[in-house]
Amino acid sequence: MKMSLRNQITGTVRSVTTGEAMAVVKVEIEGGHVLTSSITRESAEDLGLEAGKRVSLWVKSTDVALGVED
Repeated sequence: MKMSLRNQITGTVRSVTTGEAMAVVKVEIEGGHVLTSSITRESAEDLGLEAGKRVSLWVKSTDVALGVED
């Protein structure tokens, strides 16, 4: 997968907390640091996000996007 965003980080999902419309995803990256992303609940479900899943994070300004390989 190629992306135009250059700030790409990989990590492991530590938790997914879902609400009515949004999900808060905590991802542990190298060094034990944790990044948090707020995405729609539907996107979290579509990506099959759950603790232990490896993900890629793309960072642009104040947004953090998540992606997984098919």
